[in-house]
Amino acid sequence: MIIQPHILSKALDAALSTGADFADIFVEDTYSSQLTVLNSKADQAIVGQLYGAGIRLFFGHEIVYVTTNDLSEAGLVKAALNAAQSRGTGAASKSMPLMQVPFDSVHTFGEKPWEMNRDRKFKWLNGIDQHARARNSAVTQVEAGLNEKFQRVQIANSRGLMAYDERAYSRIRMQTFVESNGVKESSADDEGHMGTSEVYDQIDLKALAEGAVDRAMLLTTAAYAPAGDMPVLIDNAFGGVLFHEACGHGLETTGVAKDSSVFCGKMNQKIAHECVTAIDDGTIENGWGSLNMDDEGNKTKKTTLIENGVLKSYIVDEMGSRQTGYEITGSGRRQSYKYAPASRMRNTFIAAGKDKFEDMVRDVDYGLYAKRMGGGSVNPGTGDYNFQVAEGYIIRNGRIEEAVKGACLIGRGIDTLGKITKVSDDLKLARGMCGSVSGTIPAAVGQPQVLVSSLMVGGRAK
Repeated sequence: MIIQPHILSKALDAALSTGADFADIFVEDTYSSQLTVLNSKADQAIVGQLYGAGIRLFFGHEIVYVTTNDLSEAGLVKAALNAAQSRGTGAASKSMPLMQVPFDSVHTFGEKPWEMNRDRKFKWLNGIDQHARARNSAVTQVEAGLNEKFQRVQIANSRGLMAYDERAYSRIRMQTFVESNGVKESSADDEGHMGTSEVYDQIDLKALAEGAVDRAMLLTTAAYAPAGDMPVLIDNAFGGVLFHEACGHGLETTGVAKDSSVFCGKMNQKIAHECVTAIDDGTIENGWGSLNMDDEGNKTKKTTLIENGVLKSYIVDEMGSRQTGYEITGSGRRQSYKYAPASRMRNTFIAAGKDKFEDMVRDVDYGLYAKRMGGGSVNPGTGDYNFQVAEGYIIRNGRIEEAVKGACLIGRGIDTLGKITKVSDDLKLARGMCGSVSGTIPAAVGQPQVLVSSLMVGGRAK
């Protein structure tokens, strides 16, 4: 508990004093640390604490949101009154008595970030640098970093809910640069989970570093990818970023409620090939995007978005439920108290299918194997996307052959869903940071390998 219940109750009553029909308070106390090693030397150590509250009011479908760093009784009441009075005057009402709602956590944490010696962390990061340089003499620069966050949140609302939760995130990231025969390339990778110090014992630093170096070296000799419409086999894990960006955001009620998504009005309609089932699951133990409760105090769930190609659910927060009538899915999320919550993804992935990866490769006469996806851009309203392929190979006569670079995948999310013809049984998830109207949050992406029968590949025309 961060704030005493009687203080929260007074602030909620102040929020309801001019006719709001709902109010909630999100209180946050967050420790964060960012350590960086550059070229075998400690380069950066940034440690901070975020402490404050956000107060949200509903007037029908209108939202008023204010924040404050003054968490005294007087400070919270003043902020709530300012929010209430900004909307005008109306009939006052009282909040219901607050009742603590317990959430049984499935997540386990080790030492808190501030409890572990920082020198040990820097030594750990230096190990990544050493492994990378030992792998190949062509390495010219290595950057390794550790981001840690421990968040305590307390939520209270005018319906009488009061809840408390703790979240912890640890993520290691690295980037290596190489130069061979005058050709310069780079490759990046990361590992992490929802948790604390136990991450140190779960990550194979040697494999992480050597994999990044090998991919960078591969690019120094790879030819440029051909351009054209062709079958594309997209690998598992971070390959799911394409579904997340091009389709997942379109299923959030943030856009659906405004009729600005291509998925509007398609509930219980076929929107994908029947081999596609997609899940948004906030309950995975220590999952990167998991939560005991969302940032509105609702219990998180496992939500089936698409089942055998048919749209079954949107991603729904409190206001989204009001606006659309769909059931809340425990998906109200925000970066911090500085942002009002919105419907957001958690651990979002295409579920495992029945196909074997080897058979999927054999089915392609000529196409692209997108083994590792990179960054890109997407129009969330239309689902039009353009994504870089960070590591790609030509498939020829049913065999994976030479590496290529410079490829990108261009398409429209809802069209691509219909062209996924095979889904493997090898599901893997990967970490990502997702940005939207409520800030940047941890969100996992994932899928098995999927075969898209026809997709535009950007590259170099012959």
